[in-house]
Amino acid sequence: MAFDITPYIDRKPSEVRRLIREGKIDFPTAGMCRGYAQANLVILPGEYAADFERYAEKNPFACPVLEIVKGSPETHAMGEGGNICSDVPRYWVYENGVVTKELTDVSSYWKEGYVGFLIGCSFSFEEALMAAGVPVRHIEMKRNVPMFKTNIQTEKVGPFAGPMVCSMRPMTPEQAKKAYDITVKMPNVHGAPVQIGEPEKIGVRDVMKPDYGDAVEIREGEIPVFWPCGVTPQAAVENAKPPIVITHVPGHMFITDIVNAELNDYLEQRKNR
Repeated sequence: MAFDITPYIDRKPSEVRRLIREGKIDFPTAGMCRGYAQANLVILPGEYAADFERYAEKNPFACPVLEIVKGSPETHAMGEGGNICSDVPRYWVYENGVVTKELTDVSSYWKEGYVGFLIGCSFSFEEALMAAGVPVRHIEMKRNVPMFKTNIQTEKVGPFAGPMVCSMRPMTPEQAKKAYDITVKMPNVHGAPVQIGEPEKIGVRDVMKPDYGDAVEIREGEIPVFWPCGVTPQAAVENAKPPIVITHVPGHMFITDIVNAELNDYLEQRKNR
């Protein structure tokens, strides 16, 4: 499905979050608010939060935690005045590991004790790729990024386990080398690719049939390049089967007030505090 992000490329994150809250944006956010980091989302009952937090710590490339939201659904570190229950274009509600609803607002679901996790997103490094002349095909095609469940298993914590989900971007081998050199320096937003050019080695049989998102064109001379993806927790939720979990619909992100260029260093400093 094609959609037009052009009116939102240079808007402030707070403005776009307001438009999402008002229901005026209900489509994927890749390319919106140029320069600012975007985040994946998981909301779950408090009794599952400690295990999930440890799962994220054990699997940092797929699940880099940007902010943990407690007490109310309002955000602070990633955007003062943001709200994880209303500021994402589309949400999935999982019941016992199965998606049962897709909604544009989940405020009525938030309960005392719930905990939200904002998780780093590969959209954060796409700006650096484009600045270096590396194409980002799903943005060019106005589509959602293709994402695949792989045969790379995450480290299990409590009930949370399952395959690493990877996002894919096609590029030439030369561009892939450049993309590797850029993203290896960004470990807090997924880091370097986990596979370049041989999808079958990570269990991806058909690059034109993603598990999440949209297929994109792969041109002659290009190869698929795969990065760890913040949709990995959704695969873990399917395995853990908590009674209820709320996530973003893949590609429909929370847009933060943190600049992409500063995010990796910001998270590094926070880890060292």
